[in-house]
Amino acid sequence: MKKLSILLAIFLVMFNLTGCQREEKEEIKPMLDALKFKEEYESLNSDDNYRNITINETNPFVYTTGSDIVERINNGETFYVYFGSQYCPWCRSVIEKTIEAANKNNVTKIYYVNIWGNDHEEIIRDKYEINSKGKLEQTIKGQDGYDELLKLLDNVLSDYTLTNSKGKKVKVGEKRIMAPNFIYIENGKAIKLVSGISDKQKKSSDELTSEILKDEEKILTEFFAN
Repeated sequence: MKKLSILLAIFLVMFNLTGCQREEKEEIKPMLDALKFKEEYESLNSDDNYRNITINETNPFVYTTGSDIVERINNGETFYVYFGSQYCPWCRSVIEKTIEAANKNNVTKIYYVNIWGNDHEEIIRDKYEINSKGKLEQTIKGQDGYDELLKLLDNVLSDYTLTNSKGKKVKVGEKRIMAPNFIYIENGKAIKLVSGISDKQKKSSDELTSEILKDEEKILTEFFAN
């Protein structure tokens, strides 16, 4: 991991010092982002609270923001986007098969929006809680553009619900971007969404059996097979 950090630092220094033109930077960025993605996800392998995973350094993930995804949708672009985080245990359950399925279907770029920052705090989404009076209360306001992002992805997103003290589901009144969410956008329209999670996996900490991995492979291969 230390060697990878040093390599990434060298790339970043060269990237900034060479004064690359925009086209050249766009070619270099995926390589830098792939190394960054690998380092971030593998950095938690030493923590017993997280599943150990191995990320291919030629993975297809390119870092971006929610506002950039809004702009790309409004421009009518076609692309894949992944909403998730290295801290998300469900994301860590499917990310290896995601990379395999993307490579199998020659998907070379997946835009990555990290929904949690350091220490697992929200950085793009709204967050609601049910307060002591049993009322909905917004505790975090999403980043600028988040409301528009929800509208643009409305047809593939699920309702945002919470569970009250009586075990009853309460609708917040807006949709929710979950983690992991892999979404395919075609000509500026959200076409399909998958989590990649097998129905056979009941808890994020469950062992990934051959049956679960087979399910993941099927779900994700079909998703990327456009």
